[in-house]
Amino acid sequence: MEYRTLPHGGEQISVIGLGSGSISGTEQEMTAILDTAIDNGINYFDMAPSEAAPFAAYRNAFAGRRERVLTQMHFGAVYKDGKYGWTRDLSDIKAQFEWELKLLDTDYTDFGLIHCTDDFDDLDEVMNRGIWEYMQALKADGKIRHLGFSSHNPAVARSVLDTGVVDMMMFSINPAYDYREGEYAIGDASERAALYRDCERMGVGISVMKPFAGGQLLDAKTSLFKRALTHAQCMQYALDRPAVLTVLPGVRNMEDLTTALGYVSASQEDRDYSVIGEFVPQDADGICVYCNHCQPCPMGIDVGLINKYYDLALAGDDMAAKHYGALPLHAGDCVACGHCESRCPFHVKQEARMREIAAYFAQRQ
Repeated sequence: MEYRTLPHGGEQISVIGLGSGSISGTEQEMTAILDTAIDNGINYFDMAPSEAAPFAAYRNAFAGRRERVLTQMHFGAVYKDGKYGWTRDLSDIKAQFEWELKLLDTDYTDFGLIHCTDDFDDLDEVMNRGIWEYMQALKADGKIRHLGFSSHNPAVARSVLDTGVVDMMMFSINPAYDYREGEYAIGDASERAALYRDCERMGVGISVMKPFAGGQLLDAKTSLFKRALTHAQCMQYALDRPAVLTVLPGVRNMEDLTTALGYVSASQEDRDYSVIGEFVPQDADGICVYCNHCQPCPMGIDVGLINKYYDLALAGDDMAAKHYGALPLHAGDCVACGHCESRCPFHVKQEARMREIAAYFAQRQ
């Protein structure tokens, strides 16, 4: 296993960490997955599963070797009914954090992250209604060793980064989200690249979520590029971005873990992702690539983010529906004015797609 150094603190972080959003099985099976990960040198664990059950496996796997693992806990992810939920209620956030510490028999988390800050109104709530103050107090008390945040939105991410007090940013990085050819970009590629460089300049590490775009890039049928990439290519791509310390592939079972660990022994040829230079813009014609050229929406809808959560849900991301539900406006708020379609460089029929997305998530409420 390769390791990279956290600039503020000096911790050695395995380049392959573990995302457990979709981990499943019996407690014994999940514990075996985590044990195997640790035995193979993985030491960085993102702790935001899609249900509460994996926490018992964390407890089992971390017992007696807490000093060997680095935990990334999310302030805003809660599990009141045993399922993943998302809240900005400070009392619920406090209760969840204390529950996690007690269960794991520890008095701190290595990284405490503001959970999923994708919207400026939501960020304002975090910063001005006690959550950020609470997290800073925990940092002062040593219960959080490093402050951080997770986001998919580079503009919101920059606002948090500019506080100057965070040490880790969890961000979605992969060839699809960063795709750019000519004038096209996803989430404004130049803005994303500048964000990575500024993280490096400021000594803020990046832990990478969605390295495979929710699995889309691994299948030619769902890939933006109409061609499949490999796990190793996607992980190497992320690890080559400035400030990236670790990539967190989501694992469902032991097979997924074995695949992720395959990166360690992969040859340079196997890791080579230069093939993406052959992809051209017309590959994406008719497909929303979340570039936000359609903005501003007259109704204030985040068209790109709605499309992203829908595509992630179709690709099997268990948390996408929750993230979609937390948005201030949804696909059903579309008034079919045609503004987005007139501006879309990829000729996406967004009016029809908004109806499709609204119906899809309505069936899952």
